[in-house]
Amino acid sequence: MIEVVGVRFRPNGKIYYFNPKGQKFDKGTYVIVETSRELEYGEVVIPHRMVDDEEIVPPLKDVVRVATEEDHETHLKNIEKAKRAHGICLDKINEHGLAMKLIDCEYTFDNNKLLFYFTADGRIDFRELVKDLAAIFKTRIELRQVGVRDEAKTIGGLGVCGRVLCCTSCLGEFQPVSIRMAKEQGLSLSPNKISGTCGRLMCCLNYEQDAYEQALSVVPGVGAVVETPDGNGVVVSSNLLKENVQVRLDKENETELTTYSVSEIKVIRDADVCDVDNFKIGLQDLEEDLD
Repeated sequence: MIEVVGVRFRPNGKIYYFNPKGQKFDKGTYVIVETSRELEYGEVVIPHRMVDDEEIVPPLKDVVRVATEEDHETHLKNIEKAKRAHGICLDKINEHGLAMKLIDCEYTFDNNKLLFYFTADGRIDFRELVKDLAAIFKTRIELRQVGVRDEAKTIGGLGVCGRVLCCTSCLGEFQPVSIRMAKEQGLSLSPNKISGTCGRLMCCLNYEQDAYEQALSVVPGVGAVVETPDGNGVVVSSNLLKENVQVRLDKENETELTTYSVSEIKVIRDADVCDVDNFKIGLQDLEEDLD
């Protein structure tokens, strides 16, 4: 176990662990830390914590000191300088006719490097642009191509729910999201329904996935043959949240559906392949059709 503190450099950005070196830091304290980009200014968002060695990305850098008032002023000046650099870079991009979209820029704390973040559909030859920017700002220039999710996180906005984007307001890191989550949650597979502002699958699909996976482990799928208090039948629909199913009983001229709780039924044959209304329905076939 290693004692660390969690430091964040951008609002709702990724949290990085640092070695406090025996110093005590409260949440909300601004500190100067050692990084791969030399010294940086950040905020302590996780006070002292013991973590397993596996959670540490080596090498574990140190917290140098608590930020002074002078450090805070330097940080604010860097923000203002970055705003001016953003406008100059936009003009240079247009001048060179580059098919790239500038998202953000920032100075390192010591002003030794100026970083520009952009999106583009493919590779961009920005060598001439870098030369122009280096001549203007008299410092090292780095251009980083980022994805559309990072663009949405940086710019911000409102989601279809009417709230501020999760990636801007509360998500430090992006978690993997797949189309299978939408299928398992019974959502529409229309891209317009399950895509976020960035055009990718909505991050919130991941929030309730554990609950749906737990429900799927106990609720029979559509097409399963089950034994009910009223006889055998076939599951034609299910409600994962309520943990109940609608069953068409195996009786002559039976057309009505009966609802049962999962505790009232017993699975005779799972929903891999079953005959429902004279159609062979397989889960694998369904997924292929939906894809």
